[in-house]
Amino acid sequence: MQASKHILAVLVLGALSGAALAADDEIVVYSSRIDELIKPVFDAYTAETGVKVKFITDKEAPLIARLKAEGKNTPADLLITVDAGNLWQAEQEGVLRPIDSPVVKANIPPQYRSATGAWSGLSLRARTIFYSTERVRPEELSTYEALADENWEGRLCLRTSKKVYNQSLTATLIEAHGAEKAEQIVRGWVNNLATDVFADDNALLLAIDAGQCDVGIANTYYYGRLHKENPGLKVKPFWPNQGDRGVHVNLSGAGVTKYAPHPQAAQKLVEWMTAEKAQRLLADLNQEYPANPQVAPSKEVAAWGSFKADSVPVEIAGKRQAEAIRLMDRAGWN
Repeated sequence: MQASKHILAVLVLGALSGAALAADDEIVVYSSRIDELIKPVFDAYTAETGVKVKFITDKEAPLIARLKAEGKNTPADLLITVDAGNLWQAEQEGVLRPIDSPVVKANIPPQYRSATGAWSGLSLRARTIFYSTERVRPEELSTYEALADENWEGRLCLRTSKKVYNQSLTATLIEAHGAEKAEQIVRGWVNNLATDVFADDNALLLAIDAGQCDVGIANTYYYGRLHKENPGLKVKPFWPNQGDRGVHVNLSGAGVTKYAPHPQAAQKLVEWMTAEKAQRLLADLNQEYPANPQVAPSKEVAAWGSFKADSVPVEIAGKRQAEAIRLMDRAGWN
């Protein structure tokens, strides 16, 4: 009888160990990136490691709220989202745990990682100036700040201030100039608008091409998609502030969730995504820049030319986000 109990215990323990192993062979990711931009990366990881990646996509705010509501019962191991402002918010909401990884630290520069290790950048995008090749000469352009000058009155296009990308850009203006000067700049932009603000960057770039405005500010990957579809697009990027702080750069990134069922497996995925193979995939799929400086951008992206990027840590975008939103409201940026 005693021997039978022992055998049964061994069988139960073996079954539980097998279940644990099976569970470690699957990672669950909450992602705000659209399926076609992230699935090929996960498929490549599964092909290389055998670890399956199940992912659920939604907007960043609902995903963070879901993680908070699920708490210790969450199935999610990893959160992937865009913009340092959103990643910083997830960190403040307490839904991420620190990543203490020498691999990530070696692959990704400090300015593109959380100071606490809560998240790391995966791919970069420049939020830069775009101009009409028919109505603007590149030598007329210089800085973000100069777009507030009177000579751009009635010639500027902007995306809505409700989008985090513009909130992050404004946050870096506050960091660089202080709130008073930053508000003067933003008011100048609003005064120079040629039309109502746009809901997205694609519409803004097409408006420049169509002659509704002459210049605007947008993320480079939107331009990359449009230019790929229409090589005759009469719009080009300009790299501002090359004589001082550099171009505003933001990112997509990832953090291991606080109550990840498989935190070590999730960290391994983040490490893999910061290495060369995944960096090329991430950058090429969405016309972005690799966050790992040892990996070159795609030929299409490289053809836009090189630039000096702002060296301010991107998490400033999160730390000053609320201040930036209030400033934009005061300046009348809708």
